[in-house]
Amino acid sequence: MQEIMTLIQDPAAWVALITLVVMEVVLGIDNLIFISILTNKLPPEHREKARRIGIGLALVMRLVLLGTIAWIVQLTEPLFEAFGHGFSWKDLILIAGGLFLVWKATKEIHHTVDPEDHQEDFIAKSATTGFASAIGQILLLDLVFSVDSIITAVGMTPHLPIMVVAVVAAVTVMLVAATPLANFIERNPTIVMLALAFLLMIGTTLIAEGMGFHVPKGYVYAAMAFSALVEVLNMFARNARKRKRDAAH
Repeated sequence: MQEIMTLIQDPAAWVALITLVVMEVVLGIDNLIFISILTNKLPPEHREKARRIGIGLALVMRLVLLGTIAWIVQLTEPLFEAFGHGFSWKDLILIAGGLFLVWKATKEIHHTVDPEDHQEDFIAKSATTGFASAIGQILLLDLVFSVDSIITAVGMTPHLPIMVVAVVAAVTVMLVAATPLANFIERNPTIVMLALAFLLMIGTTLIAEGMGFHVPKGYVYAAMAFSALVEVLNMFARNARKRKRDAAH
């Protein structure tokens, strides 16, 4: 309690908290896009429930990981060396998560381009199996992003209460934004392909990070923001042409 009161009165702690919350929210965008695409393939009556359960369990998992922060930090220690790079558990987790994202995004792009070929889609199974599969995939990917963000957070502040507040704030934002974002993606089919391209790029970035090639996150998010802006302009143009055609008739 004394530590918390000290942090509340420390301006530097507030700066660290705000910075960490912003970082966690930005890092959560990747996860949120994946959750939106994944849950939109569930039957409508299961979608919001899947998002809430998936994000809620993700919060629990992040708090548990924060409780084992001493062990998490040790994940950066090299296990073996290959190709001139020392691979740690963190690197292996990033590579595995990146490969999963690349596989999932490629599969969904294929299904989007060839909508007739959905025999292998997990949603083609029963709703119960699809629901459980969606929750499992959400947690799997969140584990990857959680390890990366927590290790980054440790480098920004040594205070566990600040990390906990930042994680809770970021996950709360995800919980509020999940359904509106998913509905927006569903209403605009071209956004789906753009979002899948984002996931493909994020997966490739995770693999590169795991292999020891540092990719500045600013470049990645700048490219995503620019692409999203272009797509928004395209949407405005399509709506304007549609209104013009409707007025002509």
